[in-house]
Amino acid sequence: MKGLFFALVFALAPAVSLAGEADVVGVKATKSADGTYRFDVSVKHGDEGWDHYANKWEVVAPDGTVLATRILAHPHENEQPFTRSTSGVKIPAGVSEVTIRAGDSVHDLGGKEMKVKVN
Repeated sequence: MKGLFFALVFALAPAVSLAGEADVVGVKATKSADGTYRFDVSVKHGDEGWDHYANKWEVVAPDGTVLATRILAHPHENEQPFTRSTSGVKIPAGVSEVTIRAGDSVHDLGGKEMKVKVN
């Protein structure tokens, strides 16, 4: 009877998410002729469909100011890691390094971040 009880509890419990947090696994920063930057960012996440997927990455100045946000509009279940870009990012004078961080639809920001030199 005890085994039946636990089987019933686990059967009725919501599924445990195994996707974890989104990790930044690669960054390429390229300075344009107009002085702005293009960022090509690779993100790895165990996307589980629309309920849990990597949904953004950000370029962040040392003081915590978000300089750019790239919204990821859909899950990438069959494309891991995946790379997306954004351009026209203005880097303030005096900033020589930025942090790239990613987020997902469950945990928001978290996971592995990367720093990249600019200017």
